[in-house]
Amino acid sequence: MADSAAVKTMTFLWEGTDRKGNKIKGKSMAANETAVRTDLRRQGVVPSKIKKQGKSLFTGASKIVPADIAIFSRQLATMLTAGIPLVQAFEIVGNGHENAAMQKLILAVKADVEGGSALAEALAKHPLYFDDLFVNLVEAGEQAGALETLLDKIATYKEKTEAIKKKIKKALTYPAAVMAVAIIVTIVLLIFVIPAFEDLFKGFGADLPTFTRMIVDLSVFVRTKGWILLIIVGGAAYAFGYFYKRSRAMRQFLDRASLKAPIIGPIIQKAAIARYARTLSTMFSAGVPLVEALVSVAGATGNIVYEDGIMRMKDEVATGQRLQQAMENTDLFPNMVIQMIAVGEESGSLDEMSSKVADFYEEDVDNAVDNLSALLEPMIMAILGVLVGGLVVAMYLPIFKMGSVV
Repeated sequence: MADSAAVKTMTFLWEGTDRKGNKIKGKSMAANETAVRTDLRRQGVVPSKIKKQGKSLFTGASKIVPADIAIFSRQLATMLTAGIPLVQAFEIVGNGHENAAMQKLILAVKADVEGGSALAEALAKHPLYFDDLFVNLVEAGEQAGALETLLDKIATYKEKTEAIKKKIKKALTYPAAVMAVAIIVTIVLLIFVIPAFEDLFKGFGADLPTFTRMIVDLSVFVRTKGWILLIIVGGAAYAFGYFYKRSRAMRQFLDRASLKAPIIGPIIQKAAIARYARTLSTMFSAGVPLVEALVSVAGATGNIVYEDGIMRMKDEVATGQRLQQAMENTDLFPNMVIQMIAVGEESGSLDEMSSKVADFYEEDVDNAVDNLSALLEPMIMAILGVLVGGLVVAMYLPIFKMGSVV
């Protein structure tokens, strides 16, 4: 119900005077103008002008991304630490947000809190944006009377995990973009440039070199039957996406294969271990019981192989097994990680040792991604040279052949 209510809210621009008689203006989210007027008067603002904000032709529908949730967590934690009341903090963060969808979400949560709901309960109504880990930590903070402390831990956790994701995406985006450009250039050459050379070659009256003949035939195929190839590639991509979302067995196979892949596999493994350690540290330091914490930890790793392994660990820990031994039984964690967790268990500082493991692997991921980027650049240049250079050489081979005969 909260989501549907949030969708119906609109943005209103207003002007008015505060309790001291100063002229102020701003914007608010509400279902109608009456609700805005009531809310402003409750804040001590006498509105003189209220109008609905129009939609810009150049702005599309905004979308909430994990980075928005991370920023929101940090803003809310900072305001609560500064002593600002919860509802007022939501009002400030919500009305000041540039993302309209995020603004609606924040003000919808604020409305639930104003209605008497606990913050954890209000957040739980939006599971698409606030997962079980987020809600559980907020609930623990509310029960312990340390909400600002827990929100600070959530914000740190979100910032760290988002930093890893951005680092990996950045490393993969550059080669993907270059390869896409290379493919487009190759297709343009095959469709528009090669036919011009083909017409020229017909007047030679001699057999073309084998390599040139292959490129010409490929050009003819792309021009006449390229749409078939496009349908096949598009259909394969759609089928892959469809079954990847719905088949856990397929995702498990691909995640397992990605862990064994050369170069990229170790980075994915280190990222999963970093998320595991960071989430375990955050949950355990919040006072969440270990067995319950492992459920959230499993879902935060981003890899089904690790998720399944951690769920098996949870079952073993629930029967009295030590976390160190349960980790050894999965064969998913390096010995260094297991030993540091063992030290944490023995000394009663599991959250601190887990945080150290997370720091180490997050830095390791950063270094590995930087090295990967440096390694990929010459490989990409070599591939570009083979693709484009090969086409150019194929077209000039007959001309070179004629020159040698003459």
